[in-house]
Amino acid sequence: MPIWVVATLFAGLFQTWRTALQQKLRGQLTVNAAAVVRYLYGVPVGMLFVVLYLTLIGGSLSSPSWIYLLYCVLGGFGQIIGTNLLIMSFGHRGFAVGTAYSKTEAVQAAFIALIFLGESFHALAWLGIAVSVGGTLFLSLAGRVSSLREVVAATVQPSAIYGLGAGFAFALCALAIRAATQSLDGPDATLRALETLVVINMLQTLMQGGWLLATERASIPALFRTWRSSAQVGALSACGSACWFTGFAYAPVALVRAVGQVEILFTLLFSRFFLKERMKRTDIIGALVVVSGVVLVLLGR
Repeated sequence: MPIWVVATLFAGLFQTWRTALQQKLRGQLTVNAAAVVRYLYGVPVGMLFVVLYLTLIGGSLSSPSWIYLLYCVLGGFGQIIGTNLLIMSFGHRGFAVGTAYSKTEAVQAAFIALIFLGESFHALAWLGIAVSVGGTLFLSLAGRVSSLREVVAATVQPSAIYGLGAGFAFALCALAIRAATQSLDGPDATLRALETLVVINMLQTLMQGGWLLATERASIPALFRTWRSSAQVGALSACGSACWFTGFAYAPVALVRAVGQVEILFTLLFSRFFLKERMKRTDIIGALVVVSGVVLVLLGR
């Protein structure tokens, strides 16, 4: 199995796990503070990954250029903006709708890469991207819309618009990360991905941490008071990002994000086996659609 597929599957698992743990921070930290802990506590974990990789596998660090740092800034800032837009979609009582439309990131990334980067995919891969995103939309909106007309109507809700904006920001973020890893001069793509993880997490800590310092200074002590839970969230965030970045280093963003739709399957499994919630028929149908889309992407690769 290609390394980017393995990395993407683990990225979905770590991201689901991190989201579950991050729920513990609700009520203890503000939204901005909760975002900062992902980057702040993720930096040392990312550095540890680089040290372990150099020790066990070998290699040498790359020499960053100004264009590389620009890509890192764009990637880090894009993730922050995307996260904020997604949170804004929740504020319009549209948690499911906002989340669903943010998952169009894979399709948006495919079109952006086609138009600006000239990346083309096999027709089967395009079909797989559409099917996997469609399955995710179905899982997110099942029980909330009952007809195609309602789906179309949902797209003009503020939550859907913010969700689409979040997907666009996440798509640009992922493309910038891929460009950053490709601009480094090192021969090892995995090591370049880990280096980029550390740089972007440091930049995000400065960007979002600076905003927190300017607007919510009273929230800063809580970042360290909740260090036990925050450190776990940061570690899982770093693990997930390391896997995403590795996937981007080896394969086009659209394909990685399409396979990454399996994240919603991990969410369903977590709900079933840890929260003991019963799976509905629509959950099973949606899961099968997502898996079918992922298979088509891999066959069309």
